[in-house]
Amino acid sequence: MKLAMVGLLPFDKEIKAGKEADGCIYFVFNIIWIVIAGFELAIVHLVLALLFAITIIGIPFASQHLKLAKLALFPFGREVVTK
Repeated sequence: MKLAMVGLLPFDKEIKAGKEADGCIYFVFNIIWIVIAGFELAIVHLVLALLFAITIIGIPFASQHLKLAKLALFPFGREVVTK
């Protein structure tokens, strides 16, 4: 749900480590997530960020895709907060 909410309205959102972000269970869940789907999602967001960064108008969208790539790799233990 975190990826969906940030993907729907990415502007004015910030991704921060949660209170229990250093827990062992979050580490295990993040490793499982990376193996199943996280790596592919992060690559897609990085490619889209490179494509958007070509134009001046696309630079804000590129920065949002970089934010989404970081969240796609390690979603567990992160919180999405409004600036």
